[in-house]
Amino acid sequence: MRMNLNLIQLRAFLAVADEGTFTDAAIRLGVSQASVSRAINGLEDALTVTLFHRTTREVALTTQGRAILAHARRIVTEVETLKSAASRAAAELRIGYAWAALGQHTTTVQRRWSERHPSATLLFVQSQTRMAGLADGTADIAVLRVPVDDHRFEVVAVGSERRVGAVCVNDPLAKRRSLTLTDLAKHTLAIDSTTGTTVPELWPSHDRPQHLRHTHTVEDWVNVIAAGHAVGMTTVATSKQFRHPDIAYRPMRDVPDVTVSLAWRRGEAPHHVHELVDVVREVFCFVAD
Repeated sequence: MRMNLNLIQLRAFLAVADEGTFTDAAIRLGVSQASVSRAINGLEDALTVTLFHRTTREVALTTQGRAILAHARRIVTEVETLKSAASRAAAELRIGYAWAALGQHTTTVQRRWSERHPSATLLFVQSQTRMAGLADGTADIAVLRVPVDDHRFEVVAVGSERRVGAVCVNDPLAKRRSLTLTDLAKHTLAIDSTTGTTVPELWPSHDRPQHLRHTHTVEDWVNVIAAGHAVGMTTVATSKQFRHPDIAYRPMRDVPDVTVSLAWRRGEAPHHVHELVDVVREVFCFVAD
């Protein structure tokens, strides 16, 4: 059996069931009583059941009508939820990040974006994955600080950040104004091999840290260093967003800056993404090659 039913029919069915009369249902829906009658007749034909007992005095659900009432209500609710989700998606850009969003520039970017696009919200979503939620659909756009070699994604550089060393305030290194790779190599190094920007290959082969402490979230990384169990290296964005009274962040003197990029699925560029790239570059004072 092929059913040919639609949401207009289901909404009419719910309105009659709730209001008790075709007249009141028509008023609720803002249509004519004849339109409600046609919708109910069409739904009954599609389902091959009688939904209402009709008399000159009242309209009451039949046994079959009562049996499908909850199902009809759930379908209409799910459709409305779907429409709301689609509407929100069109009005917001979900920006995924693993560590520190855009660091000290985050608020400035949000403010400038709101001034230019008041109806399109930037929503920052943390995701402890290498692609910052882009691969699994959690984010529309990802802030990345690690190299990406995946043809599925388009990656555009938008800025750069200095690296900083992170040490416990009780460590003698905390008294220095700046640090070197050699300074950190003598300690246990906390790294996040999935999303972090620090890898042993940044050190010369003869002077690499001998002991690594693997962490899996930014909070783990911060806690390990604050407790004095390890030292770390990250970008200045982390030092701005994850300040801790027991951690001293010091500039690194002898290691390259980190490139900050925005990424999205190739061929599926989110609405306004290129304008977002321009805003972020403007805040970072970054000039593309």
